[in-house]
Amino acid sequence: MITAYDYPSAKHAEYADVDIVLVGDSVGMVVLGYDTTQPVTMDDMIYHCKAVRRGAPNRFIVGDMPFGSYEESPEFALRNALRFIKESGVDCVKLEGGAIRAPIVKKLVDSGIAVMGHIGLTPQGISVLGGFRAQGRTAIKAKQIIDDAMALQRAGAFSIVIECVPEVVAKAVTESLTIPTIGIGAGKYTSGQVLVYHDLLGMMHHPHHEKHVPSFCKKYAEIGTTIHNAIVQYRNEVQGGEFPSSEYAPYKMTDKEVQLFHEMLQSDQNQRIVESTTVEKKLKAQDEYEAVKLY
Repeated sequence: MITAYDYPSAKHAEYADVDIVLVGDSVGMVVLGYDTTQPVTMDDMIYHCKAVRRGAPNRFIVGDMPFGSYEESPEFALRNALRFIKESGVDCVKLEGGAIRAPIVKKLVDSGIAVMGHIGLTPQGISVLGGFRAQGRTAIKAKQIIDDAMALQRAGAFSIVIECVPEVVAKAVTESLTIPTIGIGAGKYTSGQVLVYHDLLGMMHHPHHEKHVPSFCKKYAEIGTTIHNAIVQYRNEVQGGEFPSSEYAPYKMTDKEVQLFHEMLQSDQNQRIVESTTVEKKLKAQDEYEAVKLY
């Protein structure tokens, strides 16, 4: 499984024959620029899921239920999940939390909506967790994660994401369940793996800034550096007059049309000079008013 948030990233996932595409609420952090996933809305998720569906029509697509769209009650969650499924085109929804979410999972599943669970580090709950921290690092906490997984399975979840837990814990969860697990920062013993598109491609990096990437994420490319170098080269070539060269100015006029065009320019040249001078004086006057702060 890999995340995707728009048509191009979904196309790449489709071409690479990735089994599952997750439109995560991580879109808030890697695309929309938020510090957490909490500000992401249902409208945001539907917008991005629709684009991903268009880009990956043959993939199984999972959509994250955003923070505040399901916690209130099973009935509240169902209303939002129904809208999400109907408007976004996703195949199932994912929601965070363990046993406490079991009644919600059951309500959705009983209503015909497939649900993927998410335990361990649950990013929507960072206010309670005290930040993005690994979970299940004590025996009691680890056992709670297994209990949470079992509760979600009983409620009807078809799969569970396990995030940022010790490998031994993820292994125990996977061995305890009948349904598949998908790990992120949870070691190699889960049924599958997921990484964030931008993280595994190194897209948020360039030579002068190394954005934090979770320690569990392997970067398979340094796309951010390539993008940075390409934009700098573009800027330099524009400033230096190298781009666009004649090679990139392909649209031509016949000699006859060029001559006629020049004659037309000559016919009203004086009028254009007068208009340009008037506009120049007006802009200069506006700048002078701003300089002395008259308005």
